[in-house]
Amino acid sequence: MEKGKRNTVAPPVPSEAANPQLQNIQNIGTIDIPDAVGDIHCLTIIGQIEGHIVLPPQNKTTKYEHIIPQLIAIQQDPKIKGLMVILNTVGGDVEAGLAIAEMISSMSKPTVSIVLGGGHSIGVPLAVSSNYSFIAPSATMTIHPIRMNGLIIGVPQTFEYFNKMQDRIVDFVARNSKITKEKFLDLMLRTGELATDVGTILVGKEAVDCGLIDEVGGVSQALAKLRQLIEQTNAERRL
Repeated sequence: MEKGKRNTVAPPVPSEAANPQLQNIQNIGTIDIPDAVGDIHCLTIIGQIEGHIVLPPQNKTTKYEHIIPQLIAIQQDPKIKGLMVILNTVGGDVEAGLAIAEMISSMSKPTVSIVLGGGHSIGVPLAVSSNYSFIAPSATMTIHPIRMNGLIIGVPQTFEYFNKMQDRIVDFVARNSKITKEKFLDLMLRTGELATDVGTILVGKEAVDCGLIDEVGGVSQALAKLRQLIEQTNAERRL
């Protein structure tokens, strides 16, 4: 070292793990997000519902092994009084989606769902699984028969299996909404609306008119309805 010169060390560059603001900018594009302190839990179901097979990393997915423990925790947490489910999904694994829908419908706490963007395919049972359902005016829902990718054995037993699985979905939707089985099957098997498939696309109010969804509305209406259901539940428990 030359005389008169000091050995200086450059300050360490803050890592992303040590700087939560950098993480927020990278992950969600903002410096900070508000803390949601309250008695309502918001559960988002977006992208494609991933079941027993792991989807490619470029797919935006909702993993059922993440959602199911959350629902158990919400049911057991005394601080959470209500659940709001936000849907923007293209569908996905039938059994995984139906399992999540059954869990939501069996919860003792008030639940409200809202379809924003899309609630397609197996997203339909998820949308109707709550105590009350909303759909945005521009949101869409696609109803179609069960489809399967990969190797399919062309025997009568395969067709029977498809029918049984489809009956489970039809029965669940009819039990948890105002639509009849006959009407839902008619929408499911209708021809002429989808270019390469049979089925029906419902936009906003159309889903309400056929009895599938309870009301057209947005986030504020969904929160107000959930708050109303929470107050009703509290009043019933006090009696």
